[in-house]
Amino acid sequence: MTSLPLLGAAMPLDTLETLRDWVIADQRDLELQDFTTAEVLCGEWQPLVARAQTLLQGYEGRLGIHGPFWGLNLASPDFEIRALVSRRMLQGLEVCEALGATQMVIHSPYTTWDYNNLDNLQGARDAVVALVHEVLAPAVRRAEEIGVTMVVENIEDIDTDARCLLADSFESPALAVSVDTGHAHYAHSSNGAAPVDYYIRRAGERLRHVHLQDADGYADRHWGIGQGTINWASVFDAVAPLDGRARLILELRNKTQILPSAKWLAEKGLAR
Repeated sequence: MTSLPLLGAAMPLDTLETLRDWVIADQRDLELQDFTTAEVLCGEWQPLVARAQTLLQGYEGRLGIHGPFWGLNLASPDFEIRALVSRRMLQGLEVCEALGATQMVIHSPYTTWDYNNLDNLQGARDAVVALVHEVLAPAVRRAEEIGVTMVVENIEDIDTDARCLLADSFESPALAVSVDTGHAHYAHSSNGAAPVDYYIRRAGERLRHVHLQDADGYADRHWGIGQGTINWASVFDAVAPLDGRARLILELRNKTQILPSAKWLAEKGLAR
């Protein structure tokens, strides 16, 4: 009998104070979310790392962070903004190195507008890839050196494949793919994209990270699992062939819902 997949969770250090025992007892995958803003990355973030290391004494699980994303576009047409985004990615990797984290979530550059226009404008699709290469090339090299995999998360993506092909174009183990279930459900319900499980299946072996959140298909709810309208059985059926290679990370707005959501999935026989 195949064992149920082990859930991890995304949280800031304040929540880790409360859920530390749950995380460490089963060495669950953990994604720290204190290092996403310019204020932190350009300031004194070392005390946050020291606090994390204290809280994680005895932890031997797979540790990651959510990388910087606020206001950052990996395919910005403005060369000065591209230089800034590139620097932010390197700052995120500096945190990973200090923490011993092996994964960093970054955001897809593809928008809803792109879906309808990239093939309307000659060369536009290749131009996006070229801009992202310019921005990420230094970070990919650095990630290779320190053993970190950056995972590109779907945000507005309607096309299930575009960011997967983008990751492939780097030909590096340091760049893989993430699926956010709530974002995919929004794209499906509001913009006519494929259902959530299709995003997972299309990512295939590239998939190394999944943000698990429930939603209604209208907004980015980050509700507790079971509170929205996602078909969770189909999601876990799609994840199953990866046999643990993708980190399954509960990413909920209300962090008090992490344990009830894990319990709900366990009761459904989907995860533990």
